[in-house]
Amino acid sequence: MFKNHISKSRRRSHSKVLEVRVMSPRIAWFGFLKFAGGLTKLALILAVITGIGWGVWLGVQHAFYNNPDFRLQVIELNANPVIDEVGLAKTAEIDLTANLFTIDVKEVERKLKSLPAIAEAHAERHLPGTLVVQVTARTPRAWISCPAVGLPEVRHAGAMLVDRDGIAYPCPELQLESALRLPAIQLPASGGTPIVAGQKIQQPELAHCFHLLDSACEADPEATQWVESVKQVNEWSLLLVTRQGTAATFGVGDHDRQIRSLREAMDHSSAKGYVIETINLIPKHNVPITVRNETPAANAVPVPAARPAAVLVKRRAPSTHN
Repeated sequence: MFKNHISKSRRRSHSKVLEVRVMSPRIAWFGFLKFAGGLTKLALILAVITGIGWGVWLGVQHAFYNNPDFRLQVIELNANPVIDEVGLAKTAEIDLTANLFTIDVKEVERKLKSLPAIAEAHAERHLPGTLVVQVTARTPRAWISCPAVGLPEVRHAGAMLVDRDGIAYPCPELQLESALRLPAIQLPASGGTPIVAGQKIQQPELAHCFHLLDSACEADPEATQWVESVKQVNEWSLLLVTRQGTAATFGVGDHDRQIRSLREAMDHSSAKGYVIETINLIPKHNVPITVRNETPAANAVPVPAARPAAVLVKRRAPSTHN
């Protein structure tokens, strides 16, 4: 039994010696060659894949980007009062000789939406050579005047307009003709909230003036044709001036009733042949007015007819209202 135990120990020792002897430099070299061969195969596979990718890229370049059939041929722009095709190409910096696939449509949209007069823009490619662009222009509600912050003038290209959402933007050349008859809203200076193109006007006076214009338009859809300007005079009153030069004082509320009274008084004055210079519509009864000793101008825009109102008339010599 003891001999068998010794024999087993010797066999294990002999095995370890053989293992050490087998790990010779030659065997290690062959192992390295095998490993290097694996790396070479992997490199060849990667080279083949890269070559295929390069070939595909060259094929795409030849089939699309360098293909003269896909050269930009047409810019299709929806009808709008803000920008035309020439202005679009200039604003979006589009190379009119470029391939359609080299035009970044997302960048075109971004540059168009950077224009304050454009609310939304969408661009897409239509093969073989058409760039289709849809823009949504802002619809102006009124002109904005604020002499204290350098906005004294209205009704010309570049003057400030405001849409129904209260966003201010300079009037584009193409929109000037349709915006000429809009009323002007005069805002006071507000140090903390400047009027910035493309941003919402924060002055609370704008909302009061909008409410008065809305009441006028509900009573008469053509009210914007005879309202010249609106402004808030103080915390409790607004001043509306008609294109005939009538200065009408309104409260900050109850506009529906006051608009009805104004229309009634204007109809009464037109029938009697005199021109109202001032009218205070805040009182519900015996509305006080002053009149000018002149007849309405031949080209003046009349206020639509309404029922006569009871008025307290004070005659005054002719004067000019700003």
